[in-house]
Amino acid sequence: MDKKMRNEKLKMWRENLKQLEEELNTINAKKGAAAQDGDLSENAAYTLAIEDAVTTRVRIEEVKKIIRDLEQGK
Repeated sequence: MDKKMRNEKLKMWRENLKQLEEELNTINAKKGAAAQDGDLSENAAYTLAIEDAVTTRVRIEEVKKIIRDLEQGK
């Protein structure tokens, strides 16, 4: 892969990472708001927010790996 293409891909993945991190912040805010609604064992919004946060964290780690690989020229 040539340098120009690698830089374009890095830019794209970094933007994707930024969006995912913003999404995680939003999810965490929703989780906090849902936690204030009482009994967490019966709070569907809280449970959903936890699941969304886990999924988003996994996606963030995947994107970070892609970025590392691109930076190392893999």
